[in-house]
Amino acid sequence: ETREDEEQNVKLAEILELLVAAGYFRARIKGLSPFDKVVGGMTWCITTCNFDVDVDLLFQENSTIGQKIALSEKIVSVLPRMKCPHQLEPHQIQGMDFIHIFPVVQWLVKRAIETKEEMGDYIRSYSISQFQKTYSLPEDDDFIKRKDKAIKTVVDLSDVYKPRRKYKRQQGAEELLDEESRIHATLLEYGRRYGFSRQSKTEKAEDKKTPLPAGMSATEKADAHEEDELQVAEEQHIQSLMTKMTAMANEESRLTASSVGQIVGLCSAEIKQIVSEYAEKQSELSAEESPEKLGTSQLHRRKVISLNKQILQKTKHLEELQSSHTNLQTRFNETKKTLTELKSHSEKLDKEQAALEKIESKADPSILQNLRALVAMNENLKSQEQEFKAHCREEMTRLQQEIENLKTERTPGGSGKTLSSGEPHGDLTSVMTHDEDLDRRYNMEKEKLYKIRLLQARRNREIAILHRKIDEVPSRAELIQYQKRFIELYRQISAVHKETKQFFTLYNTLDDKKVYLEKEISLLNSIHENFSQAMAFPAARDQFLRQMEQIVEGIKQSRMKMEKKKQENKMRRDQLNDQYLELLEKQRLYFKTVKEFKEEGRKNEMLLSKVKAKAS
Repeated sequence: ETREDEEQNVKLAEILELLVAAGYFRARIKGLSPFDKVVGGMTWCITTCNFDVDVDLLFQENSTIGQKIALSEKIVSVLPRMKCPHQLEPHQIQGMDFIHIFPVVQWLVKRAIETKEEMGDYIRSYSISQFQKTYSLPEDDDFIKRKDKAIKTVVDLSDVYKPRRKYKRQQGAEELLDEESRIHATLLEYGRRYGFSRQSKTEKAEDKKTPLPAGMSATEKADAHEEDELQVAEEQHIQSLMTKMTAMANEESRLTASSVGQIVGLCSAEIKQIVSEYAEKQSELSAEESPEKLGTSQLHRRKVISLNKQILQKTKHLEELQSSHTNLQTRFNETKKTLTELKSHSEKLDKEQAALEKIESKADPSILQNLRALVAMNENLKSQEQEFKAHCREEMTRLQQEIENLKTERTPGGSGKTLSSGEPHGDLTSVMTHDEDLDRRYNMEKEKLYKIRLLQARRNREIAILHRKIDEVPSRAELIQYQKRFIELYRQISAVHKETKQFFTLYNTLDDKKVYLEKEISLLNSIHENFSQAMAFPAARDQFLRQMEQIVEGIKQSRMKMEKKKQENKMRRDQLNDQYLELLEKQRLYFKTVKEFKEEGRKNEMLLSKVKAKAS
């Protein structure tokens, strides 16, 4: 029964507020019962958290007690899978124990809100991606329109401002031996200076702008003088290199795109190989040479190139490892799935074997022994049939071969030879005798095969009859299952019957109440209509009072009759309660007697087994 106290009502109101706040607006409907609101809200929260509940798609309101209990059990069975920290029983939901339901609903609402937030981001990103597949914004259209033009502009700028060779070494110039001179010469060919000279120029320009301090030390002056000497020496070295170079013509310094494409197309593989070898040698040289010979920007550039190469190598290695890991993970998942299927199949076979052994242990041993013998006989007959069929095929092949040989012997050429030899009649007689013998043997074997098949069919029919007889006898497990199902059906029928009786009683009570209310209304209406007329004259007033007294007396008599009927029903209820208690006592005595009888039967079986053991 429902505990309708103030605390339960407070918890119910809090539960409904939580469900409405979470988004379950069905809880606002006033026509629904509290059970429908709470159970519907819990089911909604569970489905929002991506868990399945085995309930009907079409929700039925005002369910019976059995339906409520079944629905509560399904909801409670899902909570452990969701790892709910609170315990809840089905009877608490069916009995509307809102004090224990409240923490579960609170946890479900919190979990549902978290799931909706997680799924909201995912759905939003998915909707944006779907929108971008079909539609585009004005900014994207403008970007696409400007994209080709911007790419073309960047390509043109890179082509305009790319390094161009301005000078080249003369034909008869001597070869440069040291690497630093070769670097200087190469940079000068492209109109660039290298190393100390540019730095000293900038520093010199800055020194011209900033005056020297008065208190400069002698060491600093010596360093400055040494730097000036180095700069002069470098300028002389550059001038000597420049004297060995000549300016290039425009048509020689520029290559057309078609000529470059032809060159690259002819030897693209060799160019790639040479570029890779050059990059390796360049990295080795950059690692070996001293940093004093290189400028700061050149060192930085080489370090950046080296680091970029390492990044590319590591990225490629990482992609290979990721692909290998993905393949291994896929193989692992497939193997794990296969192992799970094999385990489930093995468990299923073990269960079936255990069930068969259990049924076999409970069945009659004599019937099982007879059935085993018949099955063995059937298998033996099948094997004999297969062997006989194989033998018959071999014999038929041999006989057909003999017939073919006889036909070849009885050809016209062969018969002429026989006639010429002078012995035609004897050979023909022997051939006919052999054919008759073969036909007779064939008919005998055919009849024997027919009899064996009849015997096999008779045995199969007997085995099928025995199978049906065995199946018609229910085992102990089946009888227990039937008993449980009958008990459950009886309980459901009794619950429905009790509920129907309550409805009938409620209907009869309300109908009686309606009749009495109609009588009261008609009486009050008649009193109201006759009151003014009765009060006008004294005689009519006395008559009116006497009628009122008669009515009151009739009401008292009716009340006494109802009280008497109530007492009779109460006495009948007490008698039935006493009978019920007596029946309960008899039931307890019956169960106790059955238990004692089973114990005595067990003792009797033990004693009989001991006696048989001693006798044997």
